[in-house]
Amino acid sequence: MNFDFSSIAPSIPFILKGIPVTLKIVSLSALLGFIWALLLALLKISQIKPLMWFADAYTSVFRGTPLLLQLILIYFGIPQLTGIEVDPYPAAVLAFTLNSGAYMSEVIRAGIMAVDKGQREAAMALGIPYYKMMKDIVIPQAMKNILPALVNEFITLTKESAIVTVIGVQDVMRNAYIVGGNTYRYIEPLIIAGMIYYVLVIILTFLGKWIEGRMRRSD
Repeated sequence: MNFDFSSIAPSIPFILKGIPVTLKIVSLSALLGFIWALLLALLKISQIKPLMWFADAYTSVFRGTPLLLQLILIYFGIPQLTGIEVDPYPAAVLAFTLNSGAYMSEVIRAGIMAVDKGQREAAMALGIPYYKMMKDIVIPQAMKNILPALVNEFITLTKESAIVTVIGVQDVMRNAYIVGGNTYRYIEPLIIAGMIYYVLVIILTFLGKWIEGRMRRSD
């Protein structure tokens, strides 16, 4: 099989137009997912049994089922159940947020539990309220410990974002498919898309290492 990138060269800018869409979905999902994950992690370490059971059950379901299935159920299921149409972009953000939150909640929970228990006991002995103890003492230390894992989750989310093409979001992968359909050459645009994702992952990896290095120097 011969590759002919010259035939799709004029369409490369069109494929590149999907990068902002991909980054918007990933960035918003990561931010909302982190907030949701932090709440789930706090529920998991709480002393209220129903909340602990809910958080554990939620994590089990979203970690135990494919992200693609969750995306399709949200995009097609919500209109069927409520009669309200859901646009592809919000559906993608919601699916990634719920899924990422389940994974990151375990990372955050482990990071919180890894903080020296004596610090929490000392804070309680000094009469520091629980929410202030978590906000000012425990969580900041936990974040430094779990930063590499959070960066890895962000990288994973970036690669998995390619599945939004199945619901019509015009990201990098969708645009590559469109170019393939127009030129009847699918391998070349998909290779270009793969190179774009690879470059994004490399940039995020270096950014994560830079942030981690800065945090270590600030200790």
